[in-house]
Amino acid sequence: MKPVFYLGCPVWAHAAWRGNFFTASARREEFLPQYASVFRTAEGNTTFYGLPSAETVARWAVEAPEDFRFCFKFPRAISHEQQLGGTAESESRRFFERLAPLAGRCGPFFLQLHESFGANRLETLRAFLAKLPKDFTYAVEVRHRDFFDGAEKEQALDRVLGEAGVDRVNFDTRGLFATKATDDFTRDAVRKKPRVPVRFTAIGARPFVRFVGDPEIGKNAAIFEEWAAILARWIKEGRTPYFFVHHPDDGLAPRWRARCIGAFMNESRRWESRRLGRVRKTEARRRSSIYFSPRNRASSPTAGDARCPRRMRRDPMRRRPFSRSALGST
Repeated sequence: MKPVFYLGCPVWAHAAWRGNFFTASARREEFLPQYASVFRTAEGNTTFYGLPSAETVARWAVEAPEDFRFCFKFPRAISHEQQLGGTAESESRRFFERLAPLAGRCGPFFLQLHESFGANRLETLRAFLAKLPKDFTYAVEVRHRDFFDGAEKEQALDRVLGEAGVDRVNFDTRGLFATKATDDFTRDAVRKKPRVPVRFTAIGARPFVRFVGDPEIGKNAAIFEEWAAILARWIKEGRTPYFFVHHPDDGLAPRWRARCIGAFMNESRRWESRRLGRVRKTEARRRSSIYFSPRNRASSPTAGDARCPRRMRRDPMRRRPFSRSALGST
């Protein structure tokens, strides 16, 4: 059964998870299988800094289950150093060739553009996306202020992505920047992460969210609830969201899973309750229209008919359950 959404962390191998997320005696080669027993996806951030060896990729192919999805990040040689020009095309070929053994287990590859990459270079982005292999799916993360103007430049970006069948990465750092940094992990995250306006954009079939919150898990409850409602709406629309939870100290990222799942399940129950309410109202209207149709009205008991129960004479709208013969098969 295909998952309705994917939830994961920025990494799948973290030695600090031994004893609280991994088993206390977990060996390095057990990290990915143990991670994948809980999460169905992970960001492959390490590929931003360099390509993994062929031996490493072969090991991942053995360790990851068939339904697991890697979301690898384009190398910085492509996105930052060459900024989609120069040797970016040949570097991209090397990137995909190296990861070929994992082709069946790849979620969206995500391209994080340099913060200097603005709207004046959209044609460069368009040309780069057009040359990417059609066998995979993609998402693009932007950081230039042009793409958060809520107007012409942002709309132009969304059009380019939509025409290419590429999703936009929604990067939410509200929780992080709302906190008072009192430890080295949080101070470092505040220094490195972009302070960009949050977006709730779903362009394609796989909306992509990267969330960085307050290091105190409980303080993110309202934001989790907000995202849960949005995820539920996207799923209702037939999309399959990817949601990645970052913590200033990635050693604590798995603990946020329970809060994310809890918020989403609460929203799912609310959505299902609303859906069932609409179904009941629709069914009631359908039955009413059948019962009171001209074809059925002549044979239906009326308020003045001796066949009509006394309580129904007082209130003609209070009818007994409709017969299967009047409704057809139910």
